Amino acid sequence: MEEFHKVRRLPPYVFEQVNRLKASARSRGADIIDLGMGNPDLPTPKAIVDKLCEVVRDPRTHRYSSSRGIPGLRRAQAAYYQRRFGVKLNPDTQVVATLGSKEGFANMAQAITAPGDVILCPNPTYPIHAFGFIMSGGVIRSLQVEPDDGFIPAVERGIRHSIPKPLALILNYPSNPTALVASLDFYKDVVAFAKKNDIIILSDLAYSEIYFDGNPPPSVLQVPGAIDVCVEFTSMSKTFSMPGWRMGFAVGNERLISALTRVKSYLDYGAFTPIQVAAAHALNGDGADIAEVRDIYHKRRDVMVDAFGRAGWNIPAPAASMFAWAPIPEPFKHLGSLEFSKLLIEHADVAVAPGVGFGEHGDDFVRVALVENEHRIRQAARNIKRFLSTSAKQPNNVVPLSAHR
Repeated sequence: MEEFHKVRRLPPYVFEQVNRLKASARSRGADIIDLGMGNPDLPTPKAIVDKLCEVVRDPRTHRYSSSRGIPGLRRAQAAYYQRRFGVKLNPDTQVVATLGSKEGFANMAQAITAPGDVILCPNPTYPIHAFGFIMSGGVIRSLQVEPDDGFIPAVERGIRHSIPKPLALILNYPSNPTALVASLDFYKDVVAFAKKNDIIILSDLAYSEIYFDGNPPPSVLQVPGAIDVCVEFTSMSKTFSMPGWRMGFAVGNERLISALTRVKSYLDYGAFTPIQVAAAHALNGDGADIAEVRDIYHKRRDVMVDAFGRAGWNIPAPAASMFAWAPIPEPFKHLGSLEFSKLLIEHADVAVAPGVGFGEHGDDFVRVALVENEHRIRQAARNIKRFLSTSAKQPNNVVPLSAHR
């Protein structure tokens, strides 16, 4: 039977191939150290869990909630933006709660995209940035650029060679998967360019609080006038170790927020009210929980860079996010990221995310997530060292076991 139209537009899910190999290896008794999915392993802070338990005992909170977020939650998010970025937001018109930033991006795409609309999107990037729009009938023009002097010329080329003119530009800094960070000066240039060319900016700031070198990543909304053209998405998944709670936000331009809010009103009733209350409690906290999470990822980053380097795999230290963007070791680069990821599972009991899953321009890299403790990261490094020492001299003879199945 022929696949449905929207399903046909989606490529095979690369990460599913890795997931199947992980499951198969574990079924054989292998101890797989999973550094693939960006799934935080840290527990949600106790005070947040306690607030959830307190509120859930009130049966009035068991009814349908508010799709756009309860007022207290939207006020808490606006207050966070004021404290952290010095950005003033109207919680009634410029803030909407989402079921994580992923859902927010997908529903924003639904809200603003007409069939054939062109979206300028980084490559590599987090898959929903592109496929949310593809599922909505949009067309992606990829930008293989970094947040530097080459960015604006690349966007100019994208506009010049796109018909119709692009509707929106996607930004994601700190980046998933590359961990690159943008400066406020960079955002100023992009905002000026977007205004001049009448382009919407959609910024994913999910990793704003996971940074390591003393310089908190800025928000594009800090640029004067950015709110005229911009919506920014954030998430509590990483900042507060709340991935399963599905709590995020979209903030910014009132017209765009209104469009997203209207689409969401037809699709969901919002997160469970006790989750929203607990999320507001987290946002109104003193920041100690955020600092603790950041410190743990910082230590893991340092251990990973050091241990993997000693193992023979030199990985640049990420300045932010919970990921390292690791170049495939030279003897294996010709295999591509998917085949190399399979080798690591089958010969080193280590899982990583193949870079090609984030776009074709990521195929020389794999993404390594800091989602195991320091002991397990060192164990992964030992396994990788053993694999590299026995295989690197004859990489062409090392074939994923899956190739024989």
